[in-house]
Formats: sequence, C-alpha cells, structure tokens
Amino acid sequence: MPQPPGLNDAERRLWAAFPTGASVVLGDDRPAGPDPDRIVRAEVITRLLLGAGEERPGAVASVRLRGAYITGRLDVTGGTVEHELRLEDCRLVEAPDFSNAETRQLRLSGCRMPGFDGGGLRADGYLSLSGSVIDGEVRLPRAQLAGGLRMNGTRITAPGPDKWAIFSGGLVVEVGTFIRDAEITGGVRFVGARMNGGLFMERTTLSNPGRIALDAQNMVVEDAAEFSNGFTAIGTVRLRSARFNGILSFVRARLDASDPSRMALHASHIVADELILWPAGKIEGRVSLSYSRIDIILDHPSVWPDELYLNGMTYHTLRGAGFKDRLSWVSRDEEFHLQPYEQLAAWYHSVGSDDLARKVQLAKLRARRRRLHPVGKAWNHLLDWTVGFGYRPWLAFAWFAALLATGTTVFSIEHPRPIKPGDELPAFHSLIYTLDLLIPLDTFGQQLSYDAVGWSRWVAYGLVMTGWVLATALIAGVTRVLRPN
Repeated sequence: MPQPPGLNDAERRLWAAFPTGASVVLGDDRPAGPDPDRIVRAEVITRLLLGAGEERPGAVASVRLRGAYITGRLDVTGGTVEHELRLEDCRLVEAPDFSNAETRQLRLSGCRMPGFDGGGLRADGYLSLSGSVIDGEVRLPRAQLAGGLRMNGTRITAPGPDKWAIFSGGLVVEVGTFIRDAEITGGVRFVGARMNGGLFMERTTLSNPGRIALDAQNMVVEDAAEFSNGFTAIGTVRLRSARFNGILSFVRARLDASDPSRMALHASHIVADELILWPAGKIEGRVSLSYSRIDIILDHPSVWPDELYLNGMTYHTLRGAGFKDRLSWVSRDEEFHLQPYEQLAAWYHSVGSDDLARKVQLAKLRARRRRLHPVGKAWNHLLDWTVGFGYRPWLAFAWFAALLATGTTVFSIEHPRPIKPGDELPAFHSLIYTLDLLIPLDTFGQQLSYDAVGWSRWVAYGLVMTGWVLATALIAGVTRVLRPN
C-alpha cells in the first residue's frame, strides 16, 4: 500500500515503520516547541491506528514514536483500534480522545499534553501515562482496562480549582492500578471504581487543600490498597462505603485536611480485611470509621486526631495500643455513643480480659454522665462512688466496713439508752447495734431495744440513711449489670 501524498519526512518514516512496529525516534527528549523536523500530525497517527496502513505477515503492526511534536487532536472516538500505540517523550498540542473506543495497549509515557479523554474506553492491554505531564483533566469514566492502569511518576494539574485532575466513575481495572511517585494537583475521583488487582499509590502526593483530594466512595479493591510509604493527601480522603478485600494501609503516610474542622479521612461504612492506620505523624483533621466492618485494626495513639468517630464500627482484632489508650480512642467523639464502648468491652471479653472489659463498661457509664441532667448526674456519681455501677460491688462492702467501724467506735463510747425494762432487753453490743442501723431490716433486735442519745443520735440517723442508700445503690448497680443493654 503506497504512502498517502502530503506527508512530511517524520510522517513518512512513521508510515514506513508501521507494518513492522519499528520505533521511530525523532529526538531523545521531549520537544519544547514545534521543531519542523519533529512535527507529526495527529491525523496521520489516527489513520494508522484505524487501519489505513499496510500490515505485513509475520510482524505486528503498531505505532511507536518517540520525541515527536504532535499537532492536532489524536481522536479515535468510538473506533476500534487493532494496533498498539506507544508514544514516548512526545509533546501533544491537543488532548487525545479515546472515548468509547476499543483498543489494544496504550502507552503515552513521558509525554506532555493538555488532558486525556478515555471515557468509556475498553482496552485489552494496559493504559500507561507514566512519567507524563498533563496540564488538564484525565477522564476515565466507565473505562475498562484489562491490562491495568499505570501513572507512575505522572504529574497532573487540574484545569481549575473546582475541576478534577482525574475524573472517573465506574472505572474497572484488571491486573492493578499503579500511581506511584505521582504529583496530582486537584481532586482524584474513583467513585464506584473496581480495582481487581489492587491500588498502589506509594509516595504519591494528592493536593487539593480544603476540598476532596481523593473521592473513592463505593470503590471495590481486590488485594491491597496502599496509601503508604510517603503517600500524602492535602485535603479529604473519602472512602465511604468502599470495600477492601485485603489490606488498607496508611503506613508512613501523611493525612492533612488543611483545616482542623474538615474530614481528613472519611472511611465510614467501609469493609476491610485489615486497616493499618499508622501514618508518619498525627492526622490533621477529623477521622470517621463509623459503621465500618474491619477484621483487624493496627494503629497507634500518636497518630489519632482530636476528633475520631467510631460509632457503629465493629472489629475482630485490635493491635498497636494499650488499654488506657483504647479508652481515649473511644472517647474522642464529641457526642457520646454507647456502641464504641460496648464493642471495645466485647473485644476485651473475647480475648479473656474480663477485668478490662468491666473497666470499659465503667468508663462508658462515666462518659455518659455529661449528657445527664443535674439529678441524674448526682445519682450517677453516687452509683460510681458506692458500687462502681455494679461492676465494683466490693466498694459497697468497703463503705459498709468503714461505717461499721465508725458506728462501733461511737456507740462503744456513747451507749444508747434502753427502751424497755432491763429484764426484757437483749444485751447491748455496739457492733451488732451498728449492723442493725446499717441493714434496712431490724435483723438482730438491737435497733428496737436501744435508742441513741445526745450527739450519737445524729450518727445513728446518718447510719440508717447511709444503709438505705448503699442498699439501693447496690441493687441498682447489680440490676444494671445483669439486664441487657
């Protein structure tokens, strides 16, 4: 098939190399401007991709071009591309458009372009934009990439403060999504994406201060999701309702909402096999894990933010923090919720630490105090001091022993006067008399036979009243422990 007329030297070389897939090198670097010896029109590349070039038996026809200055728009919208495209260190004046196209492998590495449109793209191989500089939006809504997505070392700048740097919805990537060592200014949208080979964003920086840095709601990731080893998010990382069938890792990452009142990590309603929340420093901003189901959580107190929402979250294993730190962990929500305490107590009980489980229940009731009215607070304090809400009944016996010793001493010094004639009275005993005053029932007959006199009468009144309070508190506390929450 003869070459079409009107081609320049660079285009003739490309057309001649196409049948064998040989690389055409027009320069060793990315052109800064329109060098006449390196100009290739996008329409020539488009024609070759869509079948206008000759194919040679025994060879794989493809477009492989390096160091070109590509004018016009590379547009294969809705087309079927049977040949591989590999552009290296090229300058594309206009954003390539592969929307709704069916292609083989696409590699635009080390290139500079004002955007990329792959909405609805279906690629049998991978899509690579690694090392490229993209001054505009990368669009991949509904794209299906059978060979993976690669953006290692890519620099993307959104076209405006309210625009996305990467925009996708319903993206499906097989093999794996690799966005390592990248710098992305603007938001990244992976809502509803399915990453069947994992998501790897180590050492990548997402910068969108005061806005969404990563929106991955309802995303599904098979294998690991690595936001680690230098990953930085300036803005909100939103993973609400995402599912991670593997590890979700923030090891040595940086999470900074750029505003303490904003969410740094919104991971409510997620499902994950393991969450490693151990960034390089304290998380700046709020974190929500509410209503999530996570099998294993590994974190550290030094990274927890001031506001942490855990209501409704369930887990099987906790690692990385001690008991006192875990009490602080569940109390970092400004609103009091029972469930985080109940879940923590249940976990300590499941690992055989029943004493720690009781302490968590105590902490729960003490934290609840701040929501009560004054009378409720007073009764709450009384239950706490006397019987530890039923979780420390030995306190009641300690109070009882102290009062018994006090009464015995007082009535040994100031004997009560007899009420009946001497022949009908039981022998007075200060210990038994004090017991009769403390126990709300007349058990030994001393209280009905003797009456305290003088100043000791006030001691007797105090013992009777305290006995009723102790008994009531003990019954209330035990009932609280035994009844379902």
